[in-house]
Amino acid sequence: MEKQTHRDGNDMRTLAEDARALMAATADVAGEKVGEARKRLAAALESGKELYGRVRDKTVEKAKAVDETVHEHPYHAMGIAFGVGVLIGVLVTRRHSRSDRE
Repeated sequence: MEKQTHRDGNDMRTLAEDARALMAATADVAGEKVGEARKRLAAALESGKELYGRVRDKTVEKAKAVDETVHEHPYHAMGIAFGVGVLIGVLVTRRHSRSDRE
């Protein structure tokens, strides 16, 4: 999960850098439409940064809550994980056996 979070963060940074580069490249271009597009892009970029920060903070908060719950109830967590694993195993086996018959 940490790799995915890191990758998403890199993607967001790349997108932000590309948007800033586009804004810099069009800085000397005159025209009402270009100016308006630059304003919208800047607003969208700022909004995206705020949203990313909120999502990241909530995700960390929820992960800490789950970690705390698992530490408080380890046997319940193991039982639930075992049950989910069995359910997934049954579903995969049924799907695999059904595709073998076809």
